[in-house]
Amino acid sequence: MSYIVSISGSPSAESRSAVLSSFLRKEAEQKGTEVKEFSVLDFDPAVLIHGKYDDPSIVHIGEVLRGASGVIIVSPVYKAAYTGALKALLDLLPQDAFKDKPVFPLMVGGSFAHLLAIDYSLKPLLAALSAQTILKGVYVLDKFVDKSDLNNPVKDEEVQSKIEGQLGQFLEIALGMSSEAELG
Repeated sequence: MSYIVSISGSPSAESRSAVLSSFLRKEAEQKGTEVKEFSVLDFDPAVLIHGKYDDPSIVHIGEVLRGASGVIIVSPVYKAAYTGALKALLDLLPQDAFKDKPVFPLMVGGSFAHLLAIDYSLKPLLAALSAQTILKGVYVLDKFVDKSDLNNPVKDEEVQSKIEGQLGQFLEIALGMSSEAELG
């Protein structure tokens, strides 16, 4: 059975990006796709800071990623890039952690000044992890995310449409690739 993995790069459990990560999981599950969700908060900070790539928690996420059909990465924008906690986690994964997998990046920022953070900071990192297909991704202004409405947190129709479109495309690619792998 195929599944996808969602990784939240937010160091806050109640951030807008964490809310969007959970929202994407629910949306994918409503479409019949199993989602295994991780957050940088699931890992001991000492493991991340000291680069303990052989820690059981890192080995576990590596194994889960190996079996995944695709990966969703959600991160807030910090200093025009993804979070340091997300970078620390991704640095500990095997070099080919995203090999043959589509990746859907989504970032949440405070202004349009960091609109290109996905293209200039996150996508090169995902490519270094051998992502098969990196979708265009969606940049969401934090003012369009209502943290108090967990069932429908996106409060802008255009942004909602972009997220739904990219998620649909991502699932189609991920599940299509998974079906091909099972047949081959």
